[in-house]
Amino acid sequence: MTPPAALRSHHWPTVVLTIAIGTLGGIAAKFAHLPLPMLLGALLAVAAVALIGWKPLGRPVQFPVRLRFWFIPILGVAIGASFTPAILDEVQLWWPSLVALCVFIPLAHFLSFSAVRAMGGLDPVTALFGTAPGGLIETVQMAEERGGDGAMVTVLQFIRVIVTIISVPLFFTWLTGHAVGSAGGATLDRAAFTLADLPWLVAAAVIGAGVGRIIRLPAGFMTGPILCSGLFHLLGYVESAPPALLVQATQLIIGVSLGVRFAGIERHRLRAAALMATVSTAISLALAAVMAFALAPLIDEPRTAVFLAFAPGGLAEMSLIALSMQMSIVYVTAHHAMRIVLAVLAAKFLAKRTL
Repeated sequence: MTPPAALRSHHWPTVVLTIAIGTLGGIAAKFAHLPLPMLLGALLAVAAVALIGWKPLGRPVQFPVRLRFWFIPILGVAIGASFTPAILDEVQLWWPSLVALCVFIPLAHFLSFSAVRAMGGLDPVTALFGTAPGGLIETVQMAEERGGDGAMVTVLQFIRVIVTIISVPLFFTWLTGHAVGSAGGATLDRAAFTLADLPWLVAAAVIGAGVGRIIRLPAGFMTGPILCSGLFHLLGYVESAPPALLVQATQLIIGVSLGVRFAGIERHRLRAAALMATVSTAISLALAAVMAFALAPLIDEPRTAVFLAFAPGGLAEMSLIALSMQMSIVYVTAHHAMRIVLAVLAAKFLAKRTL
């Protein structure tokens, strides 16, 4: 089979070396007891190599984004393994939180946009779509359609995710006294994995990802397998979750795929974007903390879970944190899937009102 052009364009010895750098970073992070070590260690190691401009084998660090999509369904299947009949009863209690999310997203976006505009240096279109608390691909497209700086929006959105996935695990580590996911990223307290479960888990990943893409679910490569795996577990066809080693591999791949995005970014643009994205993300995180204290008593969820559900990180990354902490996984994932949709709708609404 001939590989797609997007894969043929990569220098595979460099890709392998990039993954090796990420792996060494993950191992070092484990020894340092960092939270989510394989994800954060790989991200920091690969990003450091990209930023200093070192070119192993004569090329900058690189990783095919398409390969990430082979691993994301694993995370979806692992989350779906937490579906139990009790979950169906819990969902009915989430409506105050879901309603609050509809208020949180446009409020966080407007406050972040106002703060970044006050800092200066960005045109209104770029500032508006660069501060959206979700929907990276969609916001870049909408910004370019309106004459904004698509490259800067990409950097702002990317740094939003980075700041969130670094600060949230560190905050939880300080709060709980132990590193999030430091024990190896164990998946779920389910039945032990057996080869008899493998066909069902693979089917959940393949069918779920295919259906999710066809019907255009938000983050379909992940949400599709979540729903398919959840259905299989609810029906009793399978009881176990994917092995912890596969979840660790997914952490590694996500970390590497994020780290390589620092390659080629001009230093002055990176510094400016980092400052603005940090301010924007801090506003969203502060609002998420307010939501956590206000909503936790109403929905019978711990404040940490509510905070994580409202934190403006990526769906896969926030779900990994929830998975590592064995904490309200379905609740957190459901809110982040809805956040993506709401963030795009809010961006379109604010664009009509402010641009």
